[in-house]
Amino acid sequence: MVNKPNFGLTGLAVMGQNLARNIAHKGFPIAVHNRTTEKTETFMQEHGNEGTLVGSKSVEEFVAALQSPRAIMIMVKAGKPVDDVIAELKPLLAKGDLLIDGGNSLFTDTERRVKELAPDGIFFLGAGVSGGEEGALKGPSIMPGGSREAYNIVEPIFTKIAAQVDGTPCCTYIGDGGAGHFVKMVHNGIEYADMQLIAEAYDLLKNGLGLTNDELHAVFTQWNDGDLDSFLIEITAQIFARKDDDSDDFLVDRVLDKAAQKGTGKWTAQNALDLGVPLTAITEAVYARALSSLKDQRVAASKVLPGPNGVKVTGDKQEFINAVRDALYASKVVAYAQGFDQMLAAAKEYGWTLHLGEIATIWRGGCIIRARFLDRIKDAYDQQPNLANLLLAPYFTEAVKTGQDGWRHVIAEAARLGIPIPAFSSCLAYYDGYRRENLPANLIQAQRDLFGAHTYERTDKPGAFHSQWVDDKQEPKNIAQHGVGTNG
Repeated sequence: MVNKPNFGLTGLAVMGQNLARNIAHKGFPIAVHNRTTEKTETFMQEHGNEGTLVGSKSVEEFVAALQSPRAIMIMVKAGKPVDDVIAELKPLLAKGDLLIDGGNSLFTDTERRVKELAPDGIFFLGAGVSGGEEGALKGPSIMPGGSREAYNIVEPIFTKIAAQVDGTPCCTYIGDGGAGHFVKMVHNGIEYADMQLIAEAYDLLKNGLGLTNDELHAVFTQWNDGDLDSFLIEITAQIFARKDDDSDDFLVDRVLDKAAQKGTGKWTAQNALDLGVPLTAITEAVYARALSSLKDQRVAASKVLPGPNGVKVTGDKQEFINAVRDALYASKVVAYAQGFDQMLAAAKEYGWTLHLGEIATIWRGGCIIRARFLDRIKDAYDQQPNLANLLLAPYFTEAVKTGQDGWRHVIAEAARLGIPIPAFSSCLAYYDGYRRENLPANLIQAQRDLFGAHTYERTDKPGAFHSQWVDDKQEPKNIAQHGVGTNG
C-alpha cells in the first residue's frame, strides 16, 4: 500500500468522522474503523476522496492497515466502552504502539490505563478535544496528557489539525498521566459556569427588564464586539435571531427549560471538593442544571410558593443593561480564576507541571470557551508565572474594581425581582470572601472545639489549643442531653 498510514481512528460518530476528515485534509494518511461496518462503508462513500483514507471492516484489518509504530485514536463514549476497545486492540499491538483516548474520560481512568498498558510497552495518551463537531473538522483545541515520548509520536499531526491563533496551534503537551483529561475536565467545568452566567444575564434582561428577543440579539451582538467577545456570546446572539420553523415565535422560546449534562461539570466540582478548592461558580452551574431538570416539581411549586413574580426593573434601561454586562464580566473573571486555581492545586497534588499560560493559549481557538478574554489570562501568567490567583493580576484586579458597582446592583435587584442568579451571586460571595482579611470562620472553629475538641489556632501565638468553653453550670442543654459530638 502506497503511503500506508501509521495513524488510525476508531469510532466514527460525528466527532470521530470530522477528526478523521481533518487529519486527511491536512495531508496525513489515516485508517478508519467503526464497530458497525455499515458506518465505515457510508463514511468512505461520502468522504473517501478527501485524502488518503483507508476503511477497515474488522479490528484485525484495521490494525494491519497501519505501519509501525502505530498510533490509534479512540473516539467512543467515556467509561467502559473505552476499556472494551482497548481490550480488543491490545492483543494486536506491539511494543512502541500508541493508543489515544480522544473522548471526555475521567482523568483517573486515564491514569489507570497509562499504568496498565506500560508493562507491554504500549503508550497511552488521554487527549481532551474541544470544539464540538465544527471544531473537530476545522480545528479543535487539543489537550494531550501522558508521557512526553508518547506525545512526540503524534505531535506533528495534532499541532497541524488543531486550531491556529496568531500562528500558534491550540495544542500543547499538558503533562504526565491524566493531566490532559484533567485540564479538559476543568475546561468543561468553566464552560458550565460561562453558560450559566450567560443564562442568568438573559433571565435578568428578558424577565427583569422586559427586553424582546430582537433587543437581546442586539445587546449580545454589541457585547461580542467588546471585552466579552467569545464563541458563547456570539452563538447566544445568533440564538435570539432564530425563528421557529413551525410558528411565528422565536425558537428559543419553544425550547423546554431543562438543561442536560454529561458529567464533566460534576467531575470538576467533585474533584474541587477533594482538593479543597472553592469552585463555587462551576458547582452552582451544575446545581442549576439539576434544578432545571425538576420541571414538573417547579411547575407545581410555582402555583404554591409566593414571591415577587411579575416585578420589573425600574429606572434607566441602558444603565441596567450596562450593569448586567459588568456583572457578567466580573463573574466570568471569578469563574476562570477558580478554574485555574483548581489546576494549580491539582498540579501540586498529583505531581504535574502545568503551564497555565500555555493552557490559556490553547483555549484561545477551537474550543467552546474560546474568547478574547483568554489573551488577558495568558498575559497575566506570562508576567507572573507563579501568580496565586487571577484576581491578583493587575488587569483583572482593575476590571473587577471597575465593574463591581454594577455587579452588586444587579445581584441586589435580582433578589428584589425574585430572579435566581446562583452563579452571579456565588461569584460575588467568593470575591468578597477572598478579599477579606478576616472571615467569621473563627466562630466555626470555636464551635468545633467546644463540641468536638477539634482544637484551634490563635492569632497571638503559635500552636494548637483546646479550651473548656463553658463550666459545668453553663453547659449547653444539647450537650447535656446528647453528649459531646466529634463531627464537624
